[in-house]
This record gives sequence, C-alpha cells and structure tokens, in this order.
Amino acid sequence: MSSAAPAEPPCGLEVFWDERLVSYDFGSGHPMNPVRVELTMALARELGVLNRPNVRVSRFEGADDKLLRLVHEEPYIAAVKQAGATGQPDLRHGLGTADNPVFPGMHDASALVVGASVAAAEAVWTGRAEHSANISGGLHHALSGAASGFCVYNDPAIAIAWLLENGAERVAYVDIDVHHGDGVQDAFYNDPRVLTISEHETPRTLFPGTGFPDETGADGSSVNISLPPGSGDGPWLRAFDAIVPPLLRRFRPQILVTQHGADGHALDPLAHLTLSVDGQRTAYGLLHGLAHETAGGRWVATGGGGYELVQVVPRAWTHLLAEASGGPIPPDTPTPDDWQEFVLQRMAEVAPRVMTDGTETVTFARWADGYDPASPIDQAILATRRAVFPEHGLDPMTDE
Repeated sequence: MSSAAPAEPPCGLEVFWDERLVSYDFGSGHPMNPVRVELTMALARELGVLNRPNVRVSRFEGADDKLLRLVHEEPYIAAVKQAGATGQPDLRHGLGTADNPVFPGMHDASALVVGASVAAAEAVWTGRAEHSANISGGLHHALSGAASGFCVYNDPAIAIAWLLENGAERVAYVDIDVHHGDGVQDAFYNDPRVLTISEHETPRTLFPGTGFPDETGADGSSVNISLPPGSGDGPWLRAFDAIVPPLLRRFRPQILVTQHGADGHALDPLAHLTLSVDGQRTAYGLLHGLAHETAGGRWVATGGGGYELVQVVPRAWTHLLAEASGGPIPPDTPTPDDWQEFVLQRMAEVAPRVMTDGTETVTFARWADGYDPASPIDQAILATRRAVFPEHGLDPMTDE
C-alpha cells in the first residue's frame, strides 16, 4: 500500500467494495453468511447512497503477507493457506472448528477483507477521503496465531497497525459489536498509542468470555463496557455517552477506527441485547460527530457481526453508510420495491418495509443527569469509569 499524496480529489466517503468479498463464506448453515453484505450493498445502492456526489466506491488489492505479518504470526498465515488449499483442519490454529470451518480459498478471501480495511485506512490517512468504509470487515476476534469467532485475519487490527507503521501516533478504536473486540484489544494491549474501547454484552453470558472492566491495558488504553443481557437502546446509549466521548476528547486521536457489529439487535439469534435499528442508527451519528470533534473528521468504519441477515444487518449498515456520507436516511423511509423483490427472490423472505423499527428519535438519560446505585447499567458504567478514567486524568463521577 502506498502512502503517496492523493491523485484524486478528496471525497466525503470512500466505500471499498468488490463482489469477491462474498467469497468469505464458511458454508451453508454457518451464521456468518455473506449474503448480509450483498443485501446491504443492494439496499444502499437502491436508496441512492452509493450514487451520492460525495461518495466514491473503489476497488482494492488483497493484503499480502507483509501486511498480514503486522498482526499475525508467519506459521499461522502458512496454516491458513494450507487449510484453504487442502481442506484439512488445523485445530492448533483454530481452523476446522464449528466456528471456523475450513473453506476453499480461505486465505485469499480473508486477505481480501484485510485489503479493503487497509485501503480504507490509507484513503483517510492520506487525505484522499474524509471518511471510509469496509462493511465486509470488522473481523475483530482473530488472534495473532489462531482463528476465532468466525474471524480468520483481524482486518481492523491490521489497518491500525498499518496506520502506526505510516506515522500515526494516536489511533482510537471503538467497537460496538455485541461481542468483546478481544483480538484488537490483544494486538495493542501494551501499546498506549492505541485506545481500544469495546461496548458489549457481559462476558459472563457471551463469547469470547473476555472484556471485563479490569482489562485496562497500558495506561488505561484498553476500555471495556460490559453490559447486562437485555440492555436496550436507552441503557446502551447511556453507557456509550458516559464513557466514549470523555475518553476520546481526552485522548485526541489522529484517526478514529470503528467496528459496527449489528448483533446487539433484539432479533439477533446469537446474543441477548435488545437494541433496535434506530438505536444503532443513533450510535452511528454519535460516532460520526465524535470523529469530527476529536479526530479532525478522519473516520474509518467497518462492519462486524450481525446474524439476522434480512431484517437487521442491511438496514443497519445502510444507515451507517448514509451517516458516513453526511446524509442520514430519515427513519420512516420505505425500502425500495426492487430491493424487496430482490430479497424475496434471494432469501425467500419478506423484507422489512421501512428503514425504522418504529422509533424515529431515541432518547436516553445522560450520566450528568444523576447516578442510580441500584441500576445494573449504572453499576456497569461506574465499574468502567473507575477502572480507566483516573488513568486519563478524569474523575469517575464528574468527567473533570
């Protein structure tokens, strides 16, 4: 990847997409079905998001081994290549498990996802785009030497490592997937140049079993917001607002990288939070605003988890792309007839008719409004603030 000056005029949002990205496919019956990405791109296209004058859709190259080695061990990369070529499992490296079945071309498909996220980071870092997105990315569980949690190579971690290699001194990563962003945390746990913040369902009830508030990394650079099952829009957004903005304002990142797993939704079959598409859309707007307030507008957004393939993921990530382009979609916007027909033909399922779950404006109580010691949400918030705020010179109760 080159860091030369941009040859094209800057755009508001550069989306990295290639139809080959759907080759990241663990096979029939696996929850991580690439059709969710296909349906998202179709919906964004039908709603005109990808045709906006400030949006550019770009192709890219798959990551080479040099890029992958920024995070992954050489023997693991070789194992992925071997497993994909032979179809033989390698359980020592997490390949061939129920979560991470071996599939033909596994290395090339996984490297392609990484290539898109690194290209997105490069576009923003070099000034070719203000914001960028790779919705097929966000594979945040992959570890340096093993596949984990449907993730073979850790594209957000590699994109962050590329940024550090190319001069970035402060990178913030915010992960709003329902699962803890353990692989990204592990990659930078002892590196104070990277602030990782993960808001997720408590590891007491959900994979991967990590992400407790006391996992604080170097100088409080690892931040974990661990929420009880059943948390919905208001509590989730209260926790986000109580922790993410104060830390980003204090850290002042040069670039913000975000992961947008849609699996916190109430309909997701693998987790236990109860967010709506409207709550998710609200979070995207908050992150967009924080990118401008704290990182000079430099924002790289990736997808992530999300296993309700028709009703949730396409709408959520289309809202994300629209928000990143600076033109949020009104919640009551109907989904296009052509997209509904495409869903019916592709999935034999009736598509959602509108871009909302019924809540046009999501409200929440802010931390400054008062602390309730009996509230499980407030207990979770305070646990995180006590664990990391003093490391950043912030008071756990007042932000000062």
